[in-house]
Amino acid sequence: MWAKTITANFANVIHGLNANHLTDQVIQRSKRMILDTLGVGLLGTSTEVCHKVTQYSKIYSSDISSTIWGHLDFRLPPLYAAFVNGVAVHSMDFDDTWHPATHPSGAVLPAVIALSEAFPQKKKISGLNLLLAFNVGIEVQGRLLRFSSEARNIPKRFHPPTVVGTMGSAAACAKLLALDQLKCKNALAIAASYAGAPLANAATQTKPLHVGNAAKHGLEAACLASQGLQGNKQILDMESGIGAFYTDYNPQTLPTLQSYPWLLDQQDVAIKRFPAHLGTHWVADAALSVRRKLVESSDKLLPLDKIEKVILKVPEVKYVNRPSPTSEHEARHSFQFVACSALLDGSVSVQSFTSENVHRPALQELLCKTQLEHPADNTPSFESLYCEVSVMLRDSNTVSDRCDTFYGHWRKPLKKEDLEKKFQSNACSVLPAEATEGIIETVYNLEKVEDCSVLSTFLSGQSARALLEKLRFL
Repeated sequence: MWAKTITANFANVIHGLNANHLTDQVIQRSKRMILDTLGVGLLGTSTEVCHKVTQYSKIYSSDISSTIWGHLDFRLPPLYAAFVNGVAVHSMDFDDTWHPATHPSGAVLPAVIALSEAFPQKKKISGLNLLLAFNVGIEVQGRLLRFSSEARNIPKRFHPPTVVGTMGSAAACAKLLALDQLKCKNALAIAASYAGAPLANAATQTKPLHVGNAAKHGLEAACLASQGLQGNKQILDMESGIGAFYTDYNPQTLPTLQSYPWLLDQQDVAIKRFPAHLGTHWVADAALSVRRKLVESSDKLLPLDKIEKVILKVPEVKYVNRPSPTSEHEARHSFQFVACSALLDGSVSVQSFTSENVHRPALQELLCKTQLEHPADNTPSFESLYCEVSVMLRDSNTVSDRCDTFYGHWRKPLKKEDLEKKFQSNACSVLPAEATEGIIETVYNLEKVEDCSVLSTFLSGQSARALLEKLRFL
């Protein structure tokens, strides 16, 4: 049946998509996203901000509970499990990034995993059910972002996961709950009233809450809709609905369900090699190339005394222009810090953002020599931006290099072995090796898994060999 409104059209697609619509490429790409998100979430459980929200969430209890990743004996009600795990995913800004700009997975995956554990024992949620719901949540985010031209650029006013992520989480949870079209419309309407958070909180401990809240609020919206709570049935059609967030909002109907074209088929995500704002990854690769020209071998020190000035040609992105970062969160949102770390160390990693490394004298000295320039042709879009790093020496020589596409960008995706290395490095800091391997095997075979609760079992740190044996015989 043809829907008369955009909102009804979305509800019909959310309700109507099924596992047969998933393409092989969408399944493979979404598995990579899931594995990466679980890894960065597990690593994120060790951060100060995650510890704080975990302590806060302990005041809530329920007969129904879901896994807190990396914790064997600690569970929370599904809403707060989605919240805490969502915060963990974004706590180090290590999660995936899409175009138009958002962090798609962190708002959806913690919600659908938490919800999958809330179903009665007799109603198992399969891995294919989980994959479908996850992809519905990703798809809704991508479609909403394409209703605005300004969304194609790096954001200036609000953090996109708080808007489209909340809507995507609601759509994914509505799918997992098998809500009808009317309740899907209401889930979107309710989620819209939870949407939005100012970008001013970037580079603070509050920013990870944006993704945790998106996961939690989307799940809450779907649960409220399942109870019959109603909202505006045209929330996606109106300037005062989701259009309130965009000055050029122009909603369009979705394609028909017959041979549905998933956006993830057309547009892959970027997967980060180190935990910082995506824009800094161009800076890092350009700076590393310059360092190789300046220093004969990787174990030699950068000749700081011979450097007059460092110039970074980057797009104008105010919240990533931080000449003197004083915390790990500010450092993760600093073109200057990442460039100087790469020049000094020959690499950028999780350890680059420790307090000791942020405040070391050599880095502070190099930061003082670093300047930004914003060429007119360097647009603030993850699709088209570039970075050029020039080191001007006291002998009047200049060493430069430019990065147009960093390794990990959707145009140059991480190889499978590098994605697995990232996951293992992140997860092994929290889980035993057997559980880590169990997650990898589960995710790679997710569409064949009869009961996706096995994934939560591994995420809690259990590593029973029986679970691995069970997976092999599905």
